[in-house]
Amino acid sequence: MGGTIDMQMMRYLNLFNKITGVLTRFCFKYNDGLVFCVPRRDLPRALGRDVSNVKRLSQMLRKRIKIVVAPTGIEDAQKFIESIVNPVQFKEMHVTDDEITINAGGMQVKAALLGRNKVRLAEMQEIVKDYFQREFRVL
Repeated sequence: MGGTIDMQMMRYLNLFNKITGVLTRFCFKYNDGLVFCVPRRDLPRALGRDVSNVKRLSQMLRKRIKIVVAPTGIEDAQKFIESIVNPVQFKEMHVTDDEITINAGGMQVKAALLGRNKVRLAEMQEIVKDYFQREFRVL
């Protein structure tokens, strides 16, 4: 899970560890923000009291920060993708042996999932490829 970590991501992970006390090696960019994946048992400690750790990280890095539960298998794929694209809500998701397909529903939802020049689509394709070894499409 997860591709190669460059020096900037390593800095983000070290800062995350210092502030939250949670050790993780899963961090990626999505929608001009940072998403950190932590095990389910460490989620409350990573968020902090009244989400103070997220606010502090966001102020220090001047980026939007999300902390999500790391998936343990393909059965967690829908919950994982929903938490990344939140607050955008899609209609349904289909998982096959080689592909994950999302039915967006309306045009505005599809536009929000694709992004300008399909930037968000490319980011999500990379995330799905790293975590689930499958292709990703939006219908």
